[in-house]
Amino acid sequence: MGDLVKTVAQTNSREKSCVDIHCDCNGMWSIVQQFSTIRLCELLGRGKGKILQAYSTRAKRIAATYARFYLESEDGGNSDLKGRHYWMALGAFASKTVACSLDMLRVEMLQTVFQGLAKGNLWLFYDISGWHYYYNKYPQSFDLCVDQRNAARYLKPVQAQMNFYPWKDEALPKIKNMSECTHIKRAFQKTKEFETQKNPSKRPAIQMANLLAIADHEQGVILQPLIYEDPDFCKWVERQRCVLIQWASPDLQLVFSHACDTKNALRKSIAPDDTVLENLKSRMAWITAAANRFHHLMQTESAYMENELNTIAGWVNLSDAGLETDPVFAPPF
Repeated sequence: MGDLVKTVAQTNSREKSCVDIHCDCNGMWSIVQQFSTIRLCELLGRGKGKILQAYSTRAKRIAATYARFYLESEDGGNSDLKGRHYWMALGAFASKTVACSLDMLRVEMLQTVFQGLAKGNLWLFYDISGWHYYYNKYPQSFDLCVDQRNAARYLKPVQAQMNFYPWKDEALPKIKNMSECTHIKRAFQKTKEFETQKNPSKRPAIQMANLLAIADHEQGVILQPLIYEDPDFCKWVERQRCVLIQWASPDLQLVFSHACDTKNALRKSIAPDDTVLENLKSRMAWITAAANRFHHLMQTESAYMENELNTIAGWVNLSDAGLETDPVFAPPF
């Protein structure tokens, strides 16, 4: 595989001089996409510049990135505004849960489920991290450019990088080249409301509205067309409801801990027995219940939840060997 993090662009050739560079929205989105590319690459060693190969390592790095966005420790973050990216905290626990599933031998044996979980986790990250990174780094032009994201129009060097994204040819058409932003605009309107709301008692409701808007995007715009409407994946999800093969499928639960499970029943959400996972309405009913459990914990056990998120954030430099690499590199722009 080629070097994903290498960029190609015209630069000023005169030493010790400056030149103004004017980017249109497509240029800005092309720059933003490189953040998502680099975050899932090996940073050191023989595999430097190549995408991580272990699905669970990718999911852990993704979980770490989401946690960092919530904690405002990501590039462009602002510690005074911690809490504005509320879905990201829930997303960190969700991606950690995916990582735990991908590490299960019984799940790996079901390749359709194994590949589907990895694909959904990866492409949700490529989509959702971009919206948040743009908002953090370039807030002045976010509203101007939010409607103009389209991976099919990215600059050629960035499109060349994206050719190395797994499942790219299948995924991009299904998720409309990451251009759909109806729920995203609603979510970031709530982000702005949070930023300007000085009454602490009114902030939790704004946070929950942000979370649910992103959840609508996550589930309806990305995961539903990408994996739940895939005939093979859908077939296995249907079979999962058969008691005889449930032992081989990942547990339908969301655990609010950096660990894969907890004995504390109040710190996890288990899907109701009648959940039809491939049905968006049925799945969203459970996700809404899980979000309410999460929201309650964030309000009543904030120290515990933040400690867990800090632990997850520490996975941001995991390598395929399961080792920490150097501190996270900033994108070269």
